[in-house]
Amino acid sequence: MPREIERKFLVTGEYKSQAFAHSRIVQGYICSARGRTVRVRLRDGRGYLTIKGASDAAGMSRYEWEKEISREEAEELMKLCEEGVIDKTRYLVRSGSHVFEVDEFYGDNEGLVMAEVELASEDEPFDRPAFIGREVTGDVRYYNSQLMKHPYREWKQE
Repeated sequence: MPREIERKFLVTGEYKSQAFAHSRIVQGYICSARGRTVRVRLRDGRGYLTIKGASDAAGMSRYEWEKEISREEAEELMKLCEEGVIDKTRYLVRSGSHVFEVDEFYGDNEGLVMAEVELASEDEPFDRPAFIGREVTGDVRYYNSQLMKHPYREWKQE
């Protein structure tokens, strides 16, 4: 069974100058129920359909299945999505043997910048780049499906 193992962090420093690539992503959710999501994504003119299962207790590992679909199929499926979209630019930054995906959000999530790193195992070591701040792995508020329902701009100051 395909599993995604990742850790998430808030970004507190400069990262754009370190990026080797970036792309604009717009995504919606056909289903954003806790424990199962069905996501439709448009990225650089290509479409993707992703199904994710429930996270483990630490919020670090979960089932993930993804398939590339045509842009036209993705645009049609976006019409079936729940209200709201996630709009962001993703920057790819190398750190040691890993690549951090740094997402800068727009719209109702403007001001939020998060980084994720995918790992082969939950205890795999990795080099933390200087721009990495507090870890938010397992905090459901930072799941994209939740940011669609309860955007960052609505949160009270911590």
